[in-house]
Amino acid sequence: MKTKIIFISLITFFVILFLIFYVGLKNTNIYTPKSNLNNKIPSFQAKIFDSEVYESSDEIFSNNSFYLLNIWSSWCIPCRDEHDFLIKLKKNKNIELIGLNYKDKKKNAKNFLSELNNPYKKILLDENGSISIEWGAYGVPESFLIHKKKVIKKIIGPINEISFLEIEKLLK
Repeated sequence: MKTKIIFISLITFFVILFLIFYVGLKNTNIYTPKSNLNNKIPSFQAKIFDSEVYESSDEIFSNNSFYLLNIWSSWCIPCRDEHDFLIKLKKNKNIELIGLNYKDKKKNAKNFLSELNNPYKKILLDENGSISIEWGAYGVPESFLIHKKKVIKKIIGPINEISFLEIEKLLK
């Protein structure tokens, strides 16, 4: 009789444990932060790539045109994947591409751009990652489509065919 109770208790315990793990596996563990679209861009000062000059966000995003702020790094594999789409976007006269080089070595960044071509009108340095944090980025690559000093679209991860077409549509 005692062995039956122990056996039933063990079976019940394992069934409950199985159900807990099963339900846990069905829940997604992908975290996507809420994007605050139509918010004003953060105010910051950044060093211009390959220069000792600093520029403010008000100077960089000075007019009412469209900008794409792209956070990238040479060590980032997905940044290579999106680079062709950035080159295509560069050809569009309605948008200016601003690169934010994230925690990278200057030599590696230069090699990356010379190998794949430079799509950016201006490149800013984010040596310690603080500017990216101000933008709400939590990885590279990330891109922010800006119009009239407001973020109108945030792209988490590399720009792909779908996000490229969405950007093109918004530029018209």
